[in-house]
Amino acid sequence: MDVNDLLAEAYGRLPDLVDSAVEGLGPEQLRQPPAPGATTVGWLVWHLTRMQDSGVADLLGAEQVWVSGDWAGRFGLTADPGDTGFGYTAEQVLAVRPESGRALVDYHRAVAERTGAYLRGLRPADLDRVVDENWDPPVTVGVRLVSLLEDDLQHAGQAGYVRGLIERG
Repeated sequence: MDVNDLLAEAYGRLPDLVDSAVEGLGPEQLRQPPAPGATTVGWLVWHLTRMQDSGVADLLGAEQVWVSGDWAGRFGLTADPGDTGFGYTAEQVLAVRPESGRALVDYHRAVAERTGAYLRGLRPADLDRVVDENWDPPVTVGVRLVSLLEDDLQHAGQAGYVRGLIERG
């Protein structure tokens, strides 16, 4: 297995995790924190997708999926490319209002398709390209992709856990 196949396999597992986290939940359940100040299933899935969208768009030097369509309106937000949910307060988390689980799944799938195409086109040398010199050692494409994947997997697991808390109410 080459590195492209490995990355594509790992990232390719995320859409199923997203689907299982939101399947059958209504808009109010997606927006319901399990405790005051906690994050919601909707925010977790939106945020993991925003981070992947922002990160891969940056690697591509392209516009984010988020700003290229009417995604923001489906979440009650504006199409600000800098808004990924990072550092959100509890009030900001509650302001992310997905219209449905389908909105979350559709946005994630659009981002996942672009990510998959990007991964399939990478050459091994591309992974060594430095994309951020503000760290020691500097961050490469490969390191950035692993960081994005790690963050996404953690949030997908959290979304599944929060879902369980909401369902048990």
